[in-house]
Amino acid sequence: MLNTNDILETIKMIREDAFDIRTITMGISLLDCVSDDADRLCANIYEKITTKAKDLVSTGLAIEKKYGIPIINKRVSVTPISLIGGRHGVETYIKIAKTLDEAAKTLGINFIGGFSALVHKHFTIADRNLIESIPEALSVTERVCSSVNLATTKAGINMDAVKLMGEVVKKTAQLTADRNSIGCAKFVVFANAPEDNPFMAGAFHGVGEGESVINVGVSGPGVVRHAIERAGDLDMTGIAEVIKRTAFKITRVGQLVAREASERLGVPFGIVDLSLAPTPEVGDSVAHILEAIGLEKCGAHGTTAALAMLNDAVKKGGVMASSHVGGLSGSFIPVSEDQGMIDAVNAGALTLEKLEAMTCVCSVGLDMIVIPGDTSSAIISAIIADEAAIGMVNNKTTAVRIIPAVGKKVGDFVEFGGLLGYAPVMAVNSFSPEKMINRGGRLPSPIHSLRN
Repeated sequence: MLNTNDILETIKMIREDAFDIRTITMGISLLDCVSDDADRLCANIYEKITTKAKDLVSTGLAIEKKYGIPIINKRVSVTPISLIGGRHGVETYIKIAKTLDEAAKTLGINFIGGFSALVHKHFTIADRNLIESIPEALSVTERVCSSVNLATTKAGINMDAVKLMGEVVKKTAQLTADRNSIGCAKFVVFANAPEDNPFMAGAFHGVGEGESVINVGVSGPGVVRHAIERAGDLDMTGIAEVIKRTAFKITRVGQLVAREASERLGVPFGIVDLSLAPTPEVGDSVAHILEAIGLEKCGAHGTTAALAMLNDAVKKGGVMASSHVGGLSGSFIPVSEDQGMIDAVNAGALTLEKLEAMTCVCSVGLDMIVIPGDTSSAIISAIIADEAAIGMVNNKTTAVRIIPAVGKKVGDFVEFGGLLGYAPVMAVNSFSPEKMINRGGRLPSPIHSLRN
């Protein structure tokens, strides 16, 4: 439990440093919802979700009131839908997406994740049908999030899926062009996707999970930044120690909220994801942490080294604060959701290529990046392939959430609103990778994957 000093420190973090619990996410298994009848399948899904999570929002609000800790999002993740959709056709998968959306609206949650497929080796018929349905599903729903895992360190990279994902992203952008191609903001492509991630758009309830679970995602870039600024003129070892101590305090609060939610809902506690997740709010930026460490601007030479230290220190501090740490856990570097990143792009300090280098040492990958709407599907696929390769070779999670905003060009801005923020359109290398992408097949796993 928190002692008096912990409570006072937490109040200070909330008031001065924009600290919050980013999300309480309930994972729900839908494996028992399977039916050959499409209507019955959708009814089973709706009933299971709205029954299991009926008290999720009210519980989050009650915990906020009890402890005075802001809990920004209440969310649900479900079993990857391709695993329960079976041989149903594309139209049924779109109907399932609408059912998930209705369930989310009934519950009052902001997002529901798990309209997903796991295709890191190959496709089932269900995988194909779900993937084909993604663009329309995301265009006709508001709160549904989708993901595809197409690579693992053990399996390699499914290059047929890589090609397909570029096409899916392009079509999703086109179908939501009237909303700044926002459908792409709800779709993420993974390598080494975790099964217990509470953050959207990539959350799903993995097959190794139980009936239901509570996972909590903490935040706190502002807390870390101010701790570094208050620490004064320390060397890098000292800065790492400051970050570790701060991450410990942040994660302890997350552990408290997770345990409380678990007990109130009668659902097992899963993990605390101790990622530093920024928002567009001033002072809530990972880029500003890197600048507090000593960079004139995020993206300057030295950025990757500073981010590597930050990510490692966050993990080391957080892992001591919770009995179960999981999900992504580290530092997110989304562009549209981080004012410091936006400023760095505008200043010319941060490019797509530098962001790719940074993803080698951060929690996820190329996240919430807007590119010109006329970017080809082959180039988008190649960007995905590069990120998947980084994840595969380094045995880490990487992901791509990229938005080819229809009608937009480099220098334009795209507004999404809320936590999704706004973003400048970034330049993309226009030399074609199409011949490589069209080869398909499977990119073999690295030699160090043979660990048995």
